[in-house]
Amino acid sequence: MPESPIRKLVPLANQAKARGIKVYHLNIGQPDLPTPEVGIKAARGFERRVFEYSPSEGILSFREKLVTYYRKFDIRVDTDDIIVTTGGSEAVSFSFMACLDPGDEIIIPEPAYANYMAFAISSGAVIRTIPSSIDDGFALPSVERFKTLISPRTKAVMICNPNNPTGYLYSQKEMNQLRDIVKEHDLFLFSDEVYREFCYTGAPYISAFHLEGIEDHVVLVDSVSKRYSECGIRIGALITKNRQVRDNVMKWCQARLSPPLIGQFVAEASLDTPKEYMLSVYNEYLERRNFLVDRINRIDGCYSPIPMGAFYTLAKLPVDDADAFCAWCLRDFSHEGQTLMMAPASGFYTSPGYGTNEVRLAYVLNKEELAKALTVLEHALEAYPGRTKTPLR
Repeated sequence: MPESPIRKLVPLANQAKARGIKVYHLNIGQPDLPTPEVGIKAARGFERRVFEYSPSEGILSFREKLVTYYRKFDIRVDTDDIIVTTGGSEAVSFSFMACLDPGDEIIIPEPAYANYMAFAISSGAVIRTIPSSIDDGFALPSVERFKTLISPRTKAVMICNPNNPTGYLYSQKEMNQLRDIVKEHDLFLFSDEVYREFCYTGAPYISAFHLEGIEDHVVLVDSVSKRYSECGIRIGALITKNRQVRDNVMKWCQARLSPPLIGQFVAEASLDTPKEYMLSVYNEYLERRNFLVDRINRIDGCYSPIPMGAFYTLAKLPVDDADAFCAWCLRDFSHEGQTLMMAPASGFYTSPGYGTNEVRLAYVLNKEELAKALTVLEHALEAYPGRTKTPLR
């Protein structure tokens, strides 16, 4: 089981804080923006004489409301197509366990969300990865490269769109290419779409459910964690029109009994979040993205492409080993009593040698905090003994 590149340095961060050092957390996608007031009110007003189990598939009223929510994105599903899960992570895990036998293979473009690897290991599945490149902004690898990995054991392709950790947003052409691969080889398409609200382009958002001809192949993963700054209520969803997949998933749902009761009521209320809130959050992340990428690219030897979705970017740094550099920042370095925590990108790859000089940065701090964090990064790079001499770009 791999360590989480997002959380594995937490002990070093805690030790730095114990020494009185302020740590700027750019390592984790924990939004600092407030949870919608409708969600807060639902939590405060939750009244029960008994905190009972909820249905294994999730509360009906919440699933009915999700049907209306998805229609806003031209995603046409029924209540029975939706299974509520304990966060998006459980939706990924149940997708793997319900659809894949031990030894079955999933093709995933990398860098990819690190927990996909952990869930594959838990289910006995095998991840086959295709590296994408920072040089073209982490665009989807070619169809030819996908086909070189397809074997009799290949059962699925998985994407995250918009992407975590790169912020890449797949185009209509790229999604059509995936559709054709899935259809030709009779594969599942697992599509993690938890960041759909955060797409910074004029092009229409393309969901896996928009792809014609593969409706029964699609298993969509969703979550309210990032959309409404509700990571802690642990509410996600698995959506599929494939009845056999739903029946298999329900076996796992029944085994874990039920998703969180109170969290579902908060999430259901949050679906009534005003448009003004969502627009303000969108504009805030857009400003943060522009600020972060501009500042990163002004630091000597650093490079980040412009992410078109989510609230992450993968940046190249002029260091010989990003894992060592991230640990050094927490263990051995501070600037004016401050340091920063980043996620080494090697943990988002399985291909050896990839991501060794890259880090994932989450722009979940306000611009004032981001400015301070990037000033710390600039000073850290100047002081780091393993800094490389050759400019990266």
